[in-house]
Amino acid sequence: MPSSLQLGRLVLRETQHFTESAYQGWSMHIEGVEVCPMLTRQETWDRFDGVLGGQGGLVNVVFEEKSERNGYYTVSSASGEVKDRKRQGITEIAWKISLQRHGPDSDVDLESRLAGAVRANDFSLTGERWSAPPIGHYAYYTGATLPSILTRASADGIITVYRGVPAGVSPRWGCPVEDYLRGRVRVLNAGVERVGAAHPLQAGQWELSNGLVRVRPLASAGTLEVAAFTGGAWRPKAWWVDVGGAQVTSWDSASVLQNDLERCTVRLTVARSPVGRAYLDLTLRRGSRFVEGYLQRGDSGNLSVYLATLETLTDSTSYVVRSTNDGDGNRVIAGSARNFDPHASGGLTRTSNTALDFWLGVVAGGSGAVSGDQATNLRDAYIGALPEVVAAVRR
Repeated sequence: MPSSLQLGRLVLRETQHFTESAYQGWSMHIEGVEVCPMLTRQETWDRFDGVLGGQGGLVNVVFEEKSERNGYYTVSSASGEVKDRKRQGITEIAWKISLQRHGPDSDVDLESRLAGAVRANDFSLTGERWSAPPIGHYAYYTGATLPSILTRASADGIITVYRGVPAGVSPRWGCPVEDYLRGRVRVLNAGVERVGAAHPLQAGQWELSNGLVRVRPLASAGTLEVAAFTGGAWRPKAWWVDVGGAQVTSWDSASVLQNDLERCTVRLTVARSPVGRAYLDLTLRRGSRFVEGYLQRGDSGNLSVYLATLETLTDSTSYVVRSTNDGDGNRVIAGSARNFDPHASGGLTRTSNTALDFWLGVVAGGSGAVSGDQATNLRDAYIGALPEVVAAVRR
C-alpha cells in the first residue's frame, strides 16, 4: 500500500520502492501515482504542477514510514506522465523525483544568504538588515555581532525577527524538519496553496499571507484588502490603486513571480484606455509587518495608492501614518523609498513618473507599539530588506 510523503508544501502518495545513489553526492529517487477520482481532478493536477514547480528548490522531506530518510533535500529533477482515461473517468499522474540529500536536521544548518545592497532611496536612509527564520528554528548564529530579537504573534504562532544583522554575514540556524514550513509565506488561489510559480491565478480569488499580513482582492477585485493580524484577529484596511487619475476597478490577470517560503511575489496586470497597461507587483516576506508594492506604467504620469475609506495621515517625509489609534488599537501606515506627495484620502501619490514603490501596513499596537514595530522601525525594515536565499550547509 502506498504511504504519504511530505515534500515541502506538497503531500504526495509515495510508493514503497525507492533507490539511492552516491555518485557525486548522495541522491534519492522516488516515485508515486496520483489518481482521480481518489482525488478530485483539480487536486490531481495541482499535485502534478507542484511536483514540476519544485525543481531546484530546497525542501524538507518527511516520510510516513521511512523516517530514517527524513531531512533536507534539493529537488534536482522532476518528471511526470499523465494517463487520461476519459471513458472510465480516471486520470492517473505518475511522477518521479530525484533529490540531492543534505542530511537530517541534526547534521544540517540552514543559511540565510542575504545579498545585495539596501534599497535606493531619496532620504539618505541606511535601513536595517533583518531576517525571520521559520517558527521553531533554534541557535541563530551571526558570529561575534549579535542581532536584537523581536517576537511577533502571527496566525501561525510566535515568529522571531532578528534585527541589526551585521553586514557581510549570512546567518545560520537550525530547524527541525517538521517545523520548516511554519511561518512561511503563502500564495493561494481560490483557497488552495500553490507550489512554484507556474500555477495560474484567478484575478479575483488570489491571496498572499505570511501570518502577520494578508493581502487579497475584495469583491470589486480592484480594491486591495491589506489585513494585519493583531490582538488575535485579522484587522483589514481597503486600498485603491490609481493610474493617471483612473482608479483600477478590476485587474485583468494575476500571476506568480516568486513563490518561496521566505518571500512571495504576485503580479497584477490591467489594461489602460485607449492603449497600454499597468503592472502592480506585491511582495510579502516571512516575518514582515507590511506588504511591498511596485506600481508601473509605460508612459510618465501620476501613480497613487490610497485608503478606500478616508483616514487622516500625517506626513513624516518618508512615510505617512495615522497620528491616533484606530478602533483596533493600530495606526495605518504607508511609505516609499522615493519622494512622493501625500494623498488626500490617506496614502501616496507620485507625479510625472513611470513607477511608484511603496509599502502598506499598520503600526501594531499604535501608541503602545514595541521597539521594532514602531513607524520608523517599519520604514527602516523596508529600506533594509534584502533578497534572501536559504541553503542547507553541513555543520
